Amino acid sequence: MASSLTNSHSSSQYGSNPVKKDEIRVNEMGSEIVEGYTCKPKDYDATRAIMHYKTLLLLCDDERCGKAGKDDRATHLRELLKSMGLNKGKNRIKVSRSGCYGACRFRQVCQITENTQANGNLENNALWLKETHRFDDAKWQEIFEQLSQDKLLIDILDENDFIPMKVYE
Repeated sequence: MASSLTNSHSSSQYGSNPVKKDEIRVNEMGSEIVEGYTCKPKDYDATRAIMHYKTLLLLCDDERCGKAGKDDRATHLRELLKSMGLNKGKNRIKVSRSGCYGACRFRQVCQITENTQANGNLENNALWLKETHRFDDAKWQEIFEQLSQDKLLIDILDENDFIPMKVYE
């Protein structure tokens, strides 16, 4: 019996549509997908490397933030990345959903993590964006271009797009 949980990874043509019974699909890594999921491989190989990413966007999809936008923001952003050719290769940008960051007043938040052990830009690492549900496709495309080309986000975004950080003692 298939799990009731679905992995809504949408780097495939199927978006958040999970594999149905007796259907065969293959993910971007070339593995057959488990029924009820959209990218989980059937054959588990603990030695297989994960797919490289240059930049990881952790998008809050918890109770409040997930309801801030009317669409499935993570899936939409993955499709946008795919259309830009940034879903693969050395400049790959990965979008993952996260749980609550405790920053609900800034919903929908997005943390940017650069893979600084590979080719990520340290100056864009650990930036936090707020109210990203209000960003249109053009703004996201500009953000993705900047990230893929190692240009600074502070050069294109308004300071009000960022969440200020402070150490409380």
